[in-house]
Amino acid sequence: MIVLKSPQEIEKMRSAGKIVAEILDILRSEVKVGVTTRHLNDLAEKEARKRKSVPAFKGYGGFPFALCCSVNEQVVHGMPSDRSLVEGDIVSLDFGVVLAGYYSDAAITVPVSRIDSRTEQLVKVTEDSLYAAIDVATPGNRLSDISHAVQKYVEHRGFSVVRDFVGHGIGKKLHESPQVPNFGEPGRGVKLKPGMVLAIEPMINEKGFEVKVLSDGWTAVTCDGGMSAHFEHTVAITEHGPEILTKL
Repeated sequence: MIVLKSPQEIEKMRSAGKIVAEILDILRSEVKVGVTTRHLNDLAEKEARKRKSVPAFKGYGGFPFALCCSVNEQVVHGMPSDRSLVEGDIVSLDFGVVLAGYYSDAAITVPVSRIDSRTEQLVKVTEDSLYAAIDVATPGNRLSDISHAVQKYVEHRGFSVVRDFVGHGIGKKLHESPQVPNFGEPGRGVKLKPGMVLAIEPMINEKGFEVKVLSDGWTAVTCDGGMSAHFEHTVAITEHGPEILTKL
């Protein structure tokens, strides 16, 4: 069942989203050669608690960290560690909080110093595909219009769309209905209505779309070792169009 949010509920999610945006902005500035992903995790948790919010991921389904840190070929759900970032890496930082009973969730992919041109293009295309999807998240369109917008944008530029993981509804729970794939034909699925809030999150691979989960039970990686990038926003559908709740 899809739960429509009232303007008052969206305001609470907007407050949570502002915290997520602020913390991701802090983390972006911390990404540099020699920094460990564990340091980024600890900083994210500290900043969330400073803002009187609770990290959404810590303990969720048994996940032991506040932040998902996915480096290079890691697609999503990478576990922070003492691994130090090196020049040429990219790191996806996926973070959420719960505030006053409501969740917001977002992700960015950040280069570590200089990266090669192909990886730079991958990161840009992934981020741009998110905004292509948000542009069609308007009342009267269908859910699959969002999915199709990502796939069309990405595949026309020579990259591939992960199929095993999807975006999702969000509100009083981190994951609500509906699921939001990043591929599919347009004009299908539920009609978009004001009050829907969706976490739209393209996960895009440099090479093939196939992924596998490592023995830790969480970290998803590309099967072919190619790079992967990930961007996400929590987006409210309003009578006036989409509103990004997780931006500064």
